[in-house]
Amino acid sequence: MKPQAKLRSWIWFTALLLLFLAVSYFSISPKQTFYPAYVSTSPSPTGVKALYTYLKQEKDVKRWNHSPDLLPKHDKEQMLLMVEPAFIPEEDLMQSYLDYMKAGHTILLFQQNPKGMFDLNTEPINAKRESNGQSNVISDQNHTAYHAEIPSPIRLQPVKKDEILLHDQAGTIALKRSYGKGQLIVAITPKWLTNDKLLKKDHLPLVFHLLNEENTGSLLFDEYIHGGENASTFLTVYPRWFLSFILQGLLLLALWLWYKGKRFGPIFHPREDSVRFSDEGIQALAAWYQRGKRYQDSLKIQADYVKLLLQERWQVPYSKEWHDLSSNLERRWVQIPAREIQPFLNGLIAILEKEDMNKQEYLLWSRKLEELRKEVEA
Repeated sequence: MKPQAKLRSWIWFTALLLLFLAVSYFSISPKQTFYPAYVSTSPSPTGVKALYTYLKQEKDVKRWNHSPDLLPKHDKEQMLLMVEPAFIPEEDLMQSYLDYMKAGHTILLFQQNPKGMFDLNTEPINAKRESNGQSNVISDQNHTAYHAEIPSPIRLQPVKKDEILLHDQAGTIALKRSYGKGQLIVAITPKWLTNDKLLKKDHLPLVFHLLNEENTGSLLFDEYIHGGENASTFLTVYPRWFLSFILQGLLLLALWLWYKGKRFGPIFHPREDSVRFSDEGIQALAAWYQRGKRYQDSLKIQADYVKLLLQERWQVPYSKEWHDLSSNLERRWVQIPAREIQPFLNGLIAILEKEDMNKQEYLLWSRKLEELRKEVEA
């Protein structure tokens, strides 16, 4: 009856486990995906994936997720598109952007209030002229009129050498400034690039007007300025049902190991199983030889062990006498000069044939044999 009861217990356990897995799978609802604003991978109304996808089909377009100090300085002319940075970069990062432009590249910055970026200044517009998101008439350098939404309550404050690209009655909307061989183009209308605003009014022609202001070979979407919001983690890459399954599997494995009697931690052998062949036994034997001053016997045992190692490691026959090992040692023992091999063997033979030796002689030749042993075992 015992095997049947055991089998019945396993069947009930398996059934409960399957029921628990099924309930977990159907009870976990998928979490709604969060898409940050102005990110080229976001299909939400506030993302810019539509513009990125279209430009990807027309020209060389890539995403840039690295620090600006890694931007290419000596490549063919590029344009770096920065859409509403989530933070104002530190001074060293700003200097990297400046070096990038001075090398002949272009930065196109869309930011609702770019004050603090590249020494740009802004000014508030007259409250009576503020559009509050309504359609405004915008003019370019050629006095071509466009209709677009400008929700920003500020305007750019150009300096003498700046070129005004877009303006309305309230002031400057976009300008261009030279940095060395490159250019900085700034516009205060990042919403023109978003998925829900790109095709409204004249936003798309205005965006292409700024993109085509400089003839560059490739275009980079700067995603580094949006921080680590899009960074993938172990918890976000895999679905929750899969993570739940993995957790339950680990729990089941731990229970199975526990059921089988597995124990975690170090394994301690009984002392009597190892003491005869441990360092403790060797130390006791060495102490016995020292107290009895049996230096001759100890040195012979050490020399005999080295000969066994020579046979095992260097294939030198054990039956060979020490005076016949000169050629073998000269070829393999690289730690001492070849001219010292024969004096070493002669001295070893002489000390092994002595009937008695003092402690100093024993320590000297024991150390020499130890050096030979290490060379053989290396």
